[in-house]
Formats: sequence, structure tokens, C-alpha cells
Amino acid sequence: MVGESGKAERMLLKRGNALRALLQDPSEGVRAAVAEALEKVEALQGLDQILTTLYSGSRAQRARAILLLEKVQSNDIFPPLIRILSDPDANLRSLALQVLGMKKNPKTLSYIGKHLKDPDPAVRVHAVDALARFADPRLITHLVPLLQDEDDVLARSVIRALAAIGTPEVEAPLLATLKDPRASVRAEAVRAVGELGA
Repeated sequence: MVGESGKAERMLLKRGNALRALLQDPSEGVRAAVAEALEKVEALQGLDQILTTLYSGSRAQRARAILLLEKVQSNDIFPPLIRILSDPDANLRSLALQVLGMKKNPKTLSYIGKHLKDPDPAVRVHAVDALARFADPRLITHLVPLLQDEDDVLARSVIRALAAIGTPEVEAPLLATLKDPRASVRAEAVRAVGELGA
């Protein structure tokens, strides 16, 4: 394992050096692409440090580490993010859900879905928002019952998620939500119905 780790570090160093050589390229487009690519390579180089902070840092450091994982292009980030979903701190669970949603790895769907029943309302909203990024029609049956939740923020988030899925199956629940007693929920449903395709 140590040999593999050293090999990976050398590969990343070589990659970073090759990119840095292009920082003075005459093309602004190339320089911008280099800056973006370097950010990703440097994030990979610091993954071990990010993970150490994630597991043993202060609450603020752990939150920053979660957000840094979004920039890392590696499947190695998913187990730590999934582990954070079991953390007692609702804010850290919410941040992990946000990053998992941005990454849209289909293997994380079931882990995200479990948090539709999280005891913390904000975590439930973040779970819905993360699932919305997948726009997967299989999620409809899990999302529709949440339209009746007493939490207006959650119901509005579900409406946006259903609109993002956008299949014909979401039309009936969205139309039914137009009659919701809560004005903010009805307004969100009106916007969602207006966005549905033919």
C-alpha cells in the first residue's frame, strides 16, 4: 500500500508540474483551464490531509474539509462522506449531503435517500435537494409523500425536485399540490407546473 501511495503522489506531482509549465501560455483560455485543472490536482494531493481534518478537526475545520471534498475528483471521497452522514451533528450531515448531491454518484443514492427521514428538518431538505440533482424518476415514489409534510421548506424542496425530474408521472402530484392550504407551497407548485414540458 505504501508503494502505491508513493506512486500516486509522484504521478500527481508530475501532473502538477506539467500543468504549472503552462501557466505562462499566451492563450488566456489555456491559462484559465490550467488554473482549474491545478485546483483539482492540488485537491487530490491534499486528500490525506483533508481526511485527517475531517475525522479529527474542530467542527469548523470538519465543515471546511467536507466542502473541500467537492473539489476532489476521486471515488475515494465517497466513503468518508457517507460516514459523515452518521455524524450526530446535523450541520455536518447537511454539508455531506450537499457535496454528495453535487457529485451525483449513483452509488450514493440509497445513502442520501435514508436522510429523507432524518430527525432534523434541515437535513431532510438537504437530502431532497441532493436527490433532485439526480433527476431520477425512481425517486418519485419516495418524494411524493413528503409533499404533505408540515414543513413548508421541505414541501417546496420536494416540488422543485419533482419538477427537476420532469417526467409525466410528476404532473398529477404537482397539480394536486396547487390546492395545498399553504400559499408558499402553492406558489412553488405553480412555478413547477409552469416549467413542466409538454
